[in-house]
Amino acid sequence: MIRVLVVDDHPLFRDGLVGLLATVADVEVVDAVGDGETAVRRCAELAPDIVLMDLNLPGMPGLEAIRRIVAREPAPAVLVLTMVDDDDTVTAALRVGARGYLLKGAVQEEVLAGLRTVAGGGVVFGAGAAQRVLSGDRRVGELTPREAEVLALVADGRSNAEIARALGLSLKTVQNHVSNVLAKMQVRDRTQAALRMRGLGG
Repeated sequence: MIRVLVVDDHPLFRDGLVGLLATVADVEVVDAVGDGETAVRRCAELAPDIVLMDLNLPGMPGLEAIRRIVAREPAPAVLVLTMVDDDDTVTAALRVGARGYLLKGAVQEEVLAGLRTVAGGGVVFGAGAAQRVLSGDRRVGELTPREAEVLALVADGRSNAEIARALGLSLKTVQNHVSNVLAKMQVRDRTQAALRMRGLGG
């Protein structure tokens, strides 16, 4: 069972997320709160597996809340779900410890897949967020939307075969996409690509 704390200051959106997660057999919402300070306190009290949270919160900024949440032991995984998609914010969220970044335009299946990925120790990005993270890196060529999707899955720790199944592509096509991504990013391997995507690579 994946225990989730939902953090969003918009009651309707928060209730919608809770309602969505309530339909999933392997997910339990332990609480839903509307600000960063409450989120930090409830994490200490409830020890959720995942914190699904917005960044635009009243009082304590979302980035500071993430920093405090992931400083705990054991630290829950933080999956950001927000409208904010500027380069600096995406990178800053990853630097303070977020394990994933999705935009609120994401479809329900993408949100649920993201939860399961970070619960399993992976890292998840919507394709748009992948482009945002990479756009500030001068060594990165223009990734196509498909290459950004492939990179997001590489950062999740997926194998080429798993990426092929997820995107409905042939293994050879995925291999070509991965080679193109590594070349454009000027990195040697998949690990370096994943770190660069998180804003941690050199």
